Amino acid sequence: MKRLRLLWELSERGTVVQVAEALNYSPSAVSQQLALLEREVGTPLLRRVGRTLELTAAADALVAETAELLAGLERAETAAHRVRGEVAGSVRVAVFQTAVLAIMPQALRRLRTEYPSLRVEMVQHEPETALHETSVRGFDLVVAEQYPGHATAQFAGLDHAPLTFDAIQLALPRLGAGDAEFDLVERLEDAAALPWVMEPRGAASRHWAEQACRTAGFEPDVRYETADLQAHVRLIESGNAVALLPGLVRAETRLRMIDLPGDPHRSIFTAARVSNAESPAVLAVRETLAIEAASLAKSAENTYTVEP
Repeated sequence: MKRLRLLWELSERGTVVQVAEALNYSPSAVSQQLALLEREVGTPLLRRVGRTLELTAAADALVAETAELLAGLERAETAAHRVRGEVAGSVRVAVFQTAVLAIMPQALRRLRTEYPSLRVEMVQHEPETALHETSVRGFDLVVAEQYPGHATAQFAGLDHAPLTFDAIQLALPRLGAGDAEFDLVERLEDAAALPWVMEPRGAASRHWAEQACRTAGFEPDVRYETADLQAHVRLIESGNAVALLPGLVRAETRLRMIDLPGDPHRSIFTAARVSNAESPAVLAVRETLAIEAASLAKSAENTYTVEP
């Protein structure tokens, strides 16, 4: 089974080096195990094409069966935990930055209090990468985001569940905190000549923000670029830039917010493999995240509305 798992990982990740990194093996150990599997099966499983390895038809057949075996093992483990009725073990969670800051601290505290036998490990990851890693068993659960009109990549075998929504608004410095031109803004179009801060190109938030500006009739002057949304907030608070920010990013900040046409919202969801979605540990983490997200949503109006 261990060697079959390595073959399955190779089909998902593409290279021996990536498999080795994912499973904490050396590349030579992975290659040796795959060669041994090939001898056990008695037929070629890999062929070299240039500098890459490709799976043969026999390997593809084994991979398909291995996927079912891995899912079955996970379902069996889930069933055993459900019979025991104990929330224990480990859950690895991948979370994007906003959720790390706004949702996870209180959720982790609640989980430690209510489920002392449960170990939760958290890694900050971009949503699309995290979804892929969850599908290939790198994580047990992912908290991801989706911007309006920008569906995240779909991976087979994942169970998606909505967590919360947060409004996207134009964020500006408080009145008097920046130059006079910032104070004159009353709608998105008024920010056409101002400096903007956005995430790097390729991020869904960047593409969505650029499209929103273009729909409003202008090309944004993206003078500052960073994936750190806390840096976005500081640049805005200090009177250096404007941005389109979702609600969780604005928590406990002092910004002036302006609604956008159509009242756009970002959706936040969790995803787990179908084969372990009913695990008591995964269910406990999901339930706790939902409680914290609901608490944030309930207080959003007071939290995110800041007097100039």
